[in-house]
Amino acid sequence: MKKFAAAAIAVGAAGALVLTGCSSNSRSTAASSAGSSAAAKGFAADATIGVALPQKTSENWVLAESLFNDGLKSAGFKPLVQFANGGVTEQQNQISSMVEQKAKVIVVGAIDGSQLGSQLKDAKSSGATIIAYDRLLKNTDAVDLYIAFDNYKVGQLQGQALLDGLKARKGNGPYNIELIAGSPDDANSAPFFNGAMSVLEPKIKDGTLVVPSGQTTIEQVSTQGWKAENAQKRMDTILAGTYTDKKLDGILSPNDTLGRAAMTSVKQAGKDVPVVTGQDSEVESVKSIMAGEQYSTIYKDTRELVKQVIATIKDLQAGKDAQVNDTKSYNNGVKVVPAYLLTPVIVTKANAAQVYANDPTLAPLTK
Repeated sequence: MKKFAAAAIAVGAAGALVLTGCSSNSRSTAASSAGSSAAAKGFAADATIGVALPQKTSENWVLAESLFNDGLKSAGFKPLVQFANGGVTEQQNQISSMVEQKAKVIVVGAIDGSQLGSQLKDAKSSGATIIAYDRLLKNTDAVDLYIAFDNYKVGQLQGQALLDGLKARKGNGPYNIELIAGSPDDANSAPFFNGAMSVLEPKIKDGTLVVPSGQTTIEQVSTQGWKAENAQKRMDTILAGTYTDKKLDGILSPNDTLGRAAMTSVKQAGKDVPVVTGQDSEVESVKSIMAGEQYSTIYKDTRELVKQVIATIKDLQAGKDAQVNDTKSYNNGVKVVPAYLLTPVIVTKANAAQVYANDPTLAPLTK
């Protein structure tokens, strides 16, 4: 099988989306209810809890900040929630400061999960429990838990949505598509891309899908910093060099921000809007979906994710083992990190009202 990423994609299918092998993160659907390896010995009910968040690159990160502050306060803890908008060095310093302030749990949404090793080691030495939030912390044994939505599944849902959208909107193939991946320093980028390619690669091999630019590896299609301007510039170049006499039918985009950037590029080139995937259920993308432009997004309810993290912290405070449902899938290069994975939901115009029914921000957009 041709490699579409630097890491191997090992998949097998008992159905279109049933995973039986491993991705670059040793992703497998096997799950366990065994307790985590976190040293849950109990601590003061009013302890300081550190939350180190990355740059504000999406609405979900901004929402997480307020949810952590409010939820931890309501649970009786002292929250120390910080964004590292200045980059990796700022996040390193913030984690070190959390250790100095004797945080008992440090929740880390990493900018680059492979560059925090020494800070996490110091945190573990201080007795803190380390929870990787949304993004896996890599190449370190100083991480106890990983709490996230199932990111390989996200990619699979995006790949299938692209196929479904092409059939619904463009008729019979073959279809010309282009691929976009996330930032190479984000541990989630590979699972998103590999999950999608587990669905799309067979269709590329049989000719149903064609990638006219020839850019099919994660290295070729990555978007540094998840920045919209980087995705748009790359798409401008592809359209000018490859699509002067071709139509573009679809774009695999890993999130809404990059998907909208790609659509802007296509519109400015005077071409019809292709089938575009996304993720995060950002307001502008939900509006676009309801208007019949962007085809799909992914709903990962940040409220539920933060709620699970806070429930885990409460268990640790009480001296209980943290709940996990996967102890085999997420190898960070040094250890398999016990995980609690939530289920992502694909959203199109057809099911948006149902999916967002209980979301006070998004539900009104579907009326």
